[in-house]
Amino acid sequence: MYPIGMPTYVYAVVLPDGSDGRVFEVVQRMSDQPLTKDPESGEPVRRLITAPNLSLQWSESAGKKKLSDKNLERLGFTKYQNAGGGTFEKRAGAGPNAISAD
Repeated sequence: MYPIGMPTYVYAVVLPDGSDGRVFEVVQRMSDQPLTKDPESGEPVRRLITAPNLSLQWSESAGKKKLSDKNLERLGFTKYQNAGGGTFEKRAGAGPNAISAD
């Protein structure tokens, strides 16, 4: 078993025409040599370059909390929501209860 935080590398089987075949992921140490053969089939493989998957401060749930009516009001913002017909109703903060786009 590998420790948490080890990088996941993406490999593709190299088909006879040089194009990519089956794509798979392997958890490896950064110091490990790249695979040259598919562990299942023995076919030649190449490691693909992919964007890293980083867990940072921003996530969907964190974004919802930061943009919640309660948090926006706490930070001194006023939030209006489209009520239709060119009218916007206040959801959080100070200010009039409704404003018009006209």
